[in-house]
Amino acid sequence: MASEVSQNGDPEESALPTAVPLRRIARGNLCSGCGACAGVFPGKIRMQKVEPGFLRPLEFAPLTDAEQQAFDRFCPALGQKIAAEDQPDDVLWGPYREMRTGWATDTLLRFRGASGGALSALLVHLLNSGEVEAIVQIADDPQNPIANRMVVSIDRDDILAAGGSRYAPSAPLERLSEMVDSGRKYAFVGKPCDAVALRALASERPEVAATYPIILSFFCAGVPSEQGARELIKSLGVHEDHVTSFRYRGHGWPGRATASLDDGTERSMSYHESWGDILSKHVQHRCKICADGTGKAADIVCADAWESDADGYPIFEEAEGVSLIVSRTSLGERILQEAVAAGEIEISGFDVDKLAPIQPGQRERRRALMARLLALRLAGRPTPRYRGLHLWAAARQNPFSRNLKNFLGMLRRVIIGRL
Repeated sequence: MASEVSQNGDPEESALPTAVPLRRIARGNLCSGCGACAGVFPGKIRMQKVEPGFLRPLEFAPLTDAEQQAFDRFCPALGQKIAAEDQPDDVLWGPYREMRTGWATDTLLRFRGASGGALSALLVHLLNSGEVEAIVQIADDPQNPIANRMVVSIDRDDILAAGGSRYAPSAPLERLSEMVDSGRKYAFVGKPCDAVALRALASERPEVAATYPIILSFFCAGVPSEQGARELIKSLGVHEDHVTSFRYRGHGWPGRATASLDDGTERSMSYHESWGDILSKHVQHRCKICADGTGKAADIVCADAWESDADGYPIFEEAEGVSLIVSRTSLGERILQEAVAAGEIEISGFDVDKLAPIQPGQRERRRALMARLLALRLAGRPTPRYRGLHLWAAARQNPFSRNLKNFLGMLRRVIIGRL
């Protein structure tokens, strides 16, 4: 993909790659930064950081026609296909077996996690039960406190160290070939787009399915650039050079964005301030036209099960964490039940009708998506190919005025060059 970007964030045409799928992605600024292409073609593509701080593929050797066709089938930037089969298939939330709330019984896992620690507890259970040998997930980068790196976790301490949400770019599939060659069996934790790529690859490649028999994900509101994190740190009144570690969330629910400094002090701000006022304004274009922020390709998905106020809007006051746990496959449901039986997670029932009020960001993006895609297509911009994701049905949940606002807003962004 392009190694340079213009001042408005769009790829420079002169730097476009030779592979047709990568050219389409670059023209539409569609990349989510999952790293799957680099993981599948390590001798031809690598991930690199581009301004304002996103991860993008760089093609340094040409792909064959067969490789380009394979690329087109697994890349989440180019599309996604969902088949509900015999499961309930909610217009907004997709196919699922069961929805529940719950939390880790391990109080430290619950405290360190972004919500109730349920995802962390599931990972510990998978290791303790021998279901997998290790976990592939994201943790902070010691060389760059605001950035992420892929890590391989083998015990509870590793899971604790990686706990909490990391609102920065990550490419957890960049080392896919290395993981397959290891001969080990992993559980994978990644963003919904990462799960889409891995599921597509596993459906075609038995060696990938054997390496990653379990896919876990979480609700994702989008990937901010590193520039967003720099602005957050600046808002804390400190210089980036003095930050020794940075926590986006966790250590409570929802947890504060916290910078630890080289003088031993800390500076922090609330989740509402860090995400709502700063980071959300730096989310990449691809996330604004995402049809799946809720992990529809995963076996199990976790999210925040916020309490809501009298108007139904989420309450972000600090409390003991509670996770939403969505089992999307029979495998996911089995794993959850075994974790409950082992005493590692407590669960209770959850009414799916209560989800839309406490996840307004996911709700509104899904309803607005069709209008945004139509604006991009009218402007001649490439868009992902979505199948089985109920785009029209979601759009019909919006009043016409809101759809029109989203249509005109996206068209304006194209015209002024702000994709």
